[in-house]
Amino acid sequence: MTEQKSYDVIVVGAGPGGYICAIRAAQLGLRTAIVDKQWLGGVCLNVGCVPSKSLLWNAEIAHIMRDRANEFGISCEKLQLDYPAAVKRSRKASDRLTKGVALLMRRNNIDVFLGSAYLSARNMVRVTAEDGQQQEIIAKNIVVATGAHTALIPGWEVDGEHIITYLEAILQERLPKSVVIIGAGAIGMEFATIWSSYGTEVTIVEMLPQVLPLADAEVSAELEKAFKRRRIKILTDHRVQSVKKTQDGISVQVSHTDKELTLEAEQALVAIGFRPNTAGLGLEEVGVELDKRGFIQIDERMSTSVPGIWSIGDVTGRLLLAHVASAQGIVCAENIAAVETVKLDYRMMPSAVFSNPQVAYFGFTEEQAKQAGHEIKVGRFPFLANGKSLGMGETIGFIKIIEDTSTHALLGAHMIGPEVSELLPELTLAWQHGLTSADIGRNVHTHPTLSEVIMEAAHDVEGHAIHK
Repeated sequence: MTEQKSYDVIVVGAGPGGYICAIRAAQLGLRTAIVDKQWLGGVCLNVGCVPSKSLLWNAEIAHIMRDRANEFGISCEKLQLDYPAAVKRSRKASDRLTKGVALLMRRNNIDVFLGSAYLSARNMVRVTAEDGQQQEIIAKNIVVATGAHTALIPGWEVDGEHIITYLEAILQERLPKSVVIIGAGAIGMEFATIWSSYGTEVTIVEMLPQVLPLADAEVSAELEKAFKRRRIKILTDHRVQSVKKTQDGISVQVSHTDKELTLEAEQALVAIGFRPNTAGLGLEEVGVELDKRGFIQIDERMSTSVPGIWSIGDVTGRLLLAHVASAQGIVCAENIAAVETVKLDYRMMPSAVFSNPQVAYFGFTEEQAKQAGHEIKVGRFPFLANGKSLGMGETIGFIKIIEDTSTHALLGAHMIGPEVSELLPELTLAWQHGLTSADIGRNVHTHPTLSEVIMEAAHDVEGHAIHK
């Protein structure tokens, strides 16, 4: 082994939680190193959030040209769609951002170690490079940000060709003629959008009663209707019994009450959730407490059960979203440096699904708010009555705002429609600073914009939306 290097902070995992934590620590004057076994930027930048959004933009264009060109006075009689070119474009977007992360590490004087990490002591990380060479580095603080991996059911043999996960799906240049997507969460709904836009026959199987099980029921129902209009088959409340390879592709056996159904397709995408990347890190050996699912237990400071060992991101199981990991990373670094910071309220964190139409939400659903004992008022406004969405030809969906009747505090907002992922931050910012729906409604919104739907929904909470 080479001579040990010493740091104030070692971050294990260079995803959107880890690398941002490292940068914030360096900004606060802490000598910082980061370790990752594969790449800077983690899953999000390399094979997740970023390349998938590139593919979704391609899919949006493909959908308009294939299915809606006549609406816009465009003739596409000899339209040719090159899916491999779309994948190559997504890789360029990913590569550009990951190179940017490497530059940020250099600018902030953060040492980068590529290799597998193992906590050989409470203050020590052993890094094993791909060629087998090992190096031990020590620090007063270690931050574990190792992320998560796709959850699989025993017996479902992922071969990367017929039965795949998001990883193979995002990298493959092959466009499947037909696919069964197992799981109607964000990943499943986004890949359904991508593939169906290029003409793939898509069937989605979800064991719970609605697509996007964590979303507002009214939003989920609207999204399901929109998908069915796009000829995507959806089987909610269906449980997958088996996934098997066949001579021509795959066979998926599903059950619903007392009935069974066999689905056949070229590929099956497994998107049923995630498991933490905690194995082989030495966490339990140094005393880090895990919950029964294997996620690292943390407090509001991002500290684990072991002083000096911290954790952020998907590996904590708090909320498996890149922007939540980033927020945790900043809070963690600030707690390590003992400077002023904030406490995160995971209930009020924003979420978005970049399907077509998009879905975005934060806070309580109507049902959750009532179960929590709130008396509520709800304001709604449809995109169908909005001038900008009419001009875009994107009129599906609505925005719903939930407010406590007595305190007027914002409790949540739920959106489905064009670019709602870009509209949500206005509402989370309003919540963070204690603004009411009346305050939001009084804010003058540029006309004509999609954001006017927020203004109208806010007015509707008080019963005086102008255009409803």
